[in-house]
Amino acid sequence: MEALNTTPHGYYPLGVELPHYVANESSVVSLIARFGFQWAAVLVASYQLFGYLRPTAKLSDRIAFTWMCLTGFIHLFFEAHFVSNHKTLAADQSLWSQLWKEYSLSDSRYLTSDTFLLCMEAVTAFAWGPLAFLIAYCIVVQHPARHALQLIISTGQIYGDVLYYATSLLEISYCRPERYYFWFYYFFFNFIWMVVGCYYVKQSVTEIWSVFDKVKKAESFANNEKRFAKGEEAMEQKRK
Repeated sequence: MEALNTTPHGYYPLGVELPHYVANESSVVSLIARFGFQWAAVLVASYQLFGYLRPTAKLSDRIAFTWMCLTGFIHLFFEAHFVSNHKTLAADQSLWSQLWKEYSLSDSRYLTSDTFLLCMEAVTAFAWGPLAFLIAYCIVVQHPARHALQLIISTGQIYGDVLYYATSLLEISYCRPERYYFWFYYFFFNFIWMVVGCYYVKQSVTEIWSVFDKVKKAESFANNEKRFAKGEEAMEQKRK
């Protein structure tokens, strides 16, 4: 029988079994710096690319394009890495695996192949990831489906975050007791998508509402014109 790895770890709740766990080789500063560099590279590249593709576009569209590229990158690649490698994550020493192990100090479920997280992250990676890049394309070409798709992904991200917070806080603490892990890793990094998601939900609802309102007013104007024309025609017939 294969002996289980008994390497001590700092994950909560105390006693959680991680038989294949291997401590990270890289320091926390190194991991965060390298991941931050990846974020910065995606942000700068997408921001500059949009300026090249639509140089006269509004700044709000440029920011939206940049955000969708960043969120698409994180969903489709970083979070998909967790879904594809969740069984071996605790022992792996690749950059993204080490980052997941570091983040897991705020939520150890990522190292125990938790069913809810696997389902949630799979949807996030393979549905919201490609959709984010599709929305980025829609922003560039000014496709009319942009706001409908933007409303779907933003609502999905908010809903996913609500479930994520609830399933952890209402069941058991999977986070270490230090405030750093809870407020910075667990709360802040997920709350970003709550805040930005709410903003883009409001933006898309406003745009869709505005279009329907214009259509309704145009139809009302056309109906009034028809009634006026019929009235004129009736009066002309009476004169005859």
